[in-house]
Amino acid sequence: MEKDILVGSHVSMSGPKYYLGSIQEALSYGANVLMIYTGAPQNSTRTPLEKCKIDEGILLARENNMVIDKFICHAPYIINLANPDSEKQKFSQDILINEVKRTAGFKIKYLVLHPGLHVGIGEEAGLTNIINGLKVVLDATKDEDVIICIETMAGKGSELGISFEQVNQIIEGCNNSEKLGVCLDTCHINDAGYDVSNIDEVISKFDSIIGLNRLKAIHLNDSKNLRGARKDRHENIGFGTIGFDTLIKYVYDERLKGIPKILETPYFNKKPPYKDEIEMIKEKKFNKDLFKNY
Repeated sequence: MEKDILVGSHVSMSGPKYYLGSIQEALSYGANVLMIYTGAPQNSTRTPLEKCKIDEGILLARENNMVIDKFICHAPYIINLANPDSEKQKFSQDILINEVKRTAGFKIKYLVLHPGLHVGIGEEAGLTNIINGLKVVLDATKDEDVIICIETMAGKGSELGISFEQVNQIIEGCNNSEKLGVCLDTCHINDAGYDVSNIDEVISKFDSIIGLNRLKAIHLNDSKNLRGARKDRHENIGFGTIGFDTLIKYVYDERLKGIPKILETPYFNKKPPYKDEIEMIKEKKFNKDLFKNY
């Protein structure tokens, strides 16, 4: 794999090894980058940083030439900055503030965030709430070297961030903060209606509406759904409606080199597929029999 091609996956982080175990898992897949949650994505319970074996993990990553400055954290799903309930808004803001600080504690620069769901108040009101919430978070974490990356969403239910225009509206609403970036998810934009097969059009639209300088991460996922389905169901690389030939373009396109590509594809028979999928990506060759022995 070319040295400026950055490919990894979501990896787990749990005791007793915590971050050291995350690095070991990523290395077992042949990855040079990774994505972690700093705790369970469904709640706000967190292991203290001093117990997470951060220094040991960083040392192992360096010894194996991983690209640490392109590692990614993902914020928990329970955050919803768009929620109209003021107490729930405050709850989400507080959790995100803590996640930014924890991300910095792991010496990771990028934190991916699902922007939120408007839960019936409408898109514009929801987007306004997200902007106001992010302003609070950015102000409270201004001393942390972390960029919050707004993830492009599929449009399931009342999800926001389902178009480049909505994502840009959030960034502009926060006064074009240098602490905001974007994570583009190939499954999500397919399900939201973008023609992922036309990479030139996707990149051109993204650049003209948001700016490629804001693109900090790519979630590389195939989709179980047809374009525009708004369902958000990931599929393994090459086994979905997007297809291997299209997805590989997002890995090797010159305009996207240097941007980490993270796999969030489904387990097969309860086994992670990432080592084999990364191998396919390195070889640029689809293996239709990938799961034959799983």
